[in-house]
Amino acid sequence: MKRIFLVEDDREIAKNLSRLLCSEGFNITHASTQIEAVDMLEENRFDLALVDISLPDGNGFAVCTEIKQTQAIPVIFLTASGDEASVVTGLNMGADDYITKPFRPRELIARIKTALRKYGSAPSAFDMCGLHVDTSTGVVKKDDREVFLSPLEYRLLLVFINNPRSIITRDRLLDELWDAAGEFVNNNTLTVYIKRLREKIEEDPGAPQIILTVRGTGYRLGGSYVSQ
Repeated sequence: MKRIFLVEDDREIAKNLSRLLCSEGFNITHASTQIEAVDMLEENRFDLALVDISLPDGNGFAVCTEIKQTQAIPVIFLTASGDEASVVTGLNMGADDYITKPFRPRELIARIKTALRKYGSAPSAFDMCGLHVDTSTGVVKKDDREVFLSPLEYRLLLVFINNPRSIITRDRLLDELWDAAGEFVNNNTLTVYIKRLREKIEEDPGAPQIILTVRGTGYRLGGSYVSQ
């Protein structure tokens, strides 16, 4: 049973959402404040988070940052209709999707299931060329030293880990990253993100062994890896 972390301060919305999600077979844990949410993240593991942007003691952005630093799960923001600036900010900092209030229940369920599918194929642990990725905690290490990736860099790495035997086109990478940063990820910025990721995880970024370029097509993961 998938566990969903619901961060919502409106008790009525939280009650109705919990009822809907439980009817779909999800297990729900609810927090109504930023402090409560951060405390729960220290003691629980989740599969997806639904986070309201407006909270009485802070905001959902801080909760999203905490989630992305501690758990490799998708985050969907719940936001007031027309709050475009908040949506852009949330997507830019690594949220996977957003849905505006009031929302249609079936649309919300569809978006949740899509986000879970994107993350569901990742192995719990991945090792290659001195790189170790624990997708259950989001910890990345290179030669036993922790590497700190931005949310977009981490998501980009997950795309390769999820597809170890595939050539991944640039168009597909743009599609995968669009939910996390919208229009801000284009061909030029994708090149920059690939370069930054290689600088952090490759022994020699100029001669990469983990993320290989397939000239004229895209990229693929290097040949020798271990996943669990």
